[in-house]
Amino acid sequence: MTAVERLQRLFLQSLETGFSEPEWNRQPDRLYAPQRYILGMGGKRLRPVLSLMAAEALGARPEIALPAAHAVERFHNFSLIHDDIMDEAPKRRGQDTVHTKWDESTAILSGDAMYTLAHIAFLELNAEALPRALELFNQTALEVCLGQQSDMAFETRQDVSVEEYLEMIRLKTSVLVAASLGVGAIAAGATPERTAIWVEMGEQLGLAFQMQDDLLDTFGGEAVGKQIGG
Repeated sequence: MTAVERLQRLFLQSLETGFSEPEWNRQPDRLYAPQRYILGMGGKRLRPVLSLMAAEALGARPEIALPAAHAVERFHNFSLIHDDIMDEAPKRRGQDTVHTKWDESTAILSGDAMYTLAHIAFLELNAEALPRALELFNQTALEVCLGQQSDMAFETRQDVSVEEYLEMIRLKTSVLVAASLGVGAIAAGATPERTAIWVEMGEQLGLAFQMQDDLLDTFGGEAVGKQIGG
């Protein structure tokens, strides 16, 4: 088993057994079923694994970063629910998107609740790490919104430069990958200076990840679960 597979398993076990409250038993079902649905779609769990990986690389037990891992995964999936509505996307990972399976109003409200649960997850961090983790997370959340706004604005333009594109994907995708590493490092007790190194590395990783994803969006097709041109 690779380190990534081990950390994926650790995160999934904590998701299935319930972190601070059983994940699969929350009610009312109309609010929480869409969250369970999108969390159950699978995927590589890149962001929570990065949080656990950063903590472990700094000499801590990866479990110490589970609150951060749950927070970034909830935020990521909240953003997917809302992005799919804005993009009018019918499929996500080869399955119906949340607003397609339910309706737009249900998807919006369920996504909003998921965003709130991301903040609640952070409350399980130790008291020393919490303020810095929340500061990084909230700044990241705002930047993701800025990136999404740029993405929507670019849809009506024919003159988007490479530099504008790179800044858009930095905000829309890279900063959350960066924050995933950052909050994991903070959970492990990293100094602000050392945390900044993790964040910078995450930004570069996120840029590479999003460029590859955009290539698949353009040329991948159903073989990779993508809507061509999506």
